[in-house]
Amino acid sequence: MTAMIPYGRQEITQDDIDAVVKVLRSDFLTQGPVVPQFEAAVAKKVKARCAVSANSATSALHLACLALQLGKGDRLWTVPNTFVASANCGRYCDAEVDFVDIDPVSWNLSIPKLQDKLLLARKNSCLPKIVVPVHFAGQPVEQEAIWELSQEFGFKVLEDASHAIGATRHGESVGSCRWSHVTIFSFHPVKIMTSGEGGIAMTNDDAVADQMKLLRSHGITRESARFSRSGTHSEWYYEQQSLGYNYRMTDLQAALGLSQLSRVDSYVRRRNELARVYDVALADMPLQLPKVQAGNQSSFHLYVVRVHCDQDSAKQRVVYETLRRNGIGANVHYMPVHLQPYYRNLGFSDGQFPEAEKHGKSAITLPLYPGLTAEQQTSVINVLEAIM
Repeated sequence: MTAMIPYGRQEITQDDIDAVVKVLRSDFLTQGPVVPQFEAAVAKKVKARCAVSANSATSALHLACLALQLGKGDRLWTVPNTFVASANCGRYCDAEVDFVDIDPVSWNLSIPKLQDKLLLARKNSCLPKIVVPVHFAGQPVEQEAIWELSQEFGFKVLEDASHAIGATRHGESVGSCRWSHVTIFSFHPVKIMTSGEGGIAMTNDDAVADQMKLLRSHGITRESARFSRSGTHSEWYYEQQSLGYNYRMTDLQAALGLSQLSRVDSYVRRRNELARVYDVALADMPLQLPKVQAGNQSSFHLYVVRVHCDQDSAKQRVVYETLRRNGIGANVHYMPVHLQPYYRNLGFSDGQFPEAEKHGKSAITLPLYPGLTAEQQTSVINVLEAIM
């Protein structure tokens, strides 16, 4: 039986294996020298001042919210068209979560809808403390517009760039934090690069970075300059100064990430090449294709198409199931977060964010990863053509 073509897959080279084995043979498997090396390399790559690694992008989002002082009585806004972690990070901090609908072309946060919602929120004295724009599928958000709104309305910008390392907006690397306070990358195996599991927060604010570093390791510091008790202390002395978490990345993960980082540019080029093949082959089918916005280089973590179905998800299901029966590992990104049972229990319901709901009823994610062969991609196209 022919193996199913997955929608995404990591590439592991001998260099990756050698890097991990080197750590296995070293004195440190967890908190050793490779984690700070990896952080420095990612910061240099995207031209940010600080990098704080974590054991997942979800953990990094939580740390960022804590460092930005999100808490009870505050509000976090994000899009419904994302993985649940983009919203959950606000709930972890006991904040209220709300959503902004997406643009029908870019499938990213709609700037006009954000502006309208902010104007109404200011009138009702319920502005958000943090807005989390998501670079869906690797397509950069109009960050400069969101940044301008943040200056007017006083919120912090936390970019969920889990899909978007290697992407650029007007030549500016996603992650440089030119138009945000913190940016988060994910290194899950199906992302652009992987550390097995893991994530990282980028920021140009030293105080925010220091707070995230403290909180990711139980709230404990061994830095004498930060001790609350004065005097001379023994070498083993440490202080727990906050209620922190065990969100640390290991040296094993960092070694894999550091090796993979050297290939990010080639991965992004290959993903864009594959996307262009899809663009041409699918152009005459009754599908809405992803459109790279002016000024953007997408990292194309995902290649998502929308089936023309007039809000009826039956056609989406037929396409999805037929692809799967034919060995094509299609997926759906994403079911709208606000319609998940947890968020329905918080008061959200159908019809509140119509464009995200339309997307959720029509989106199909096709296979796209650097190791996808021409033969495999042709198979995907042929099966989709037969269905359409």
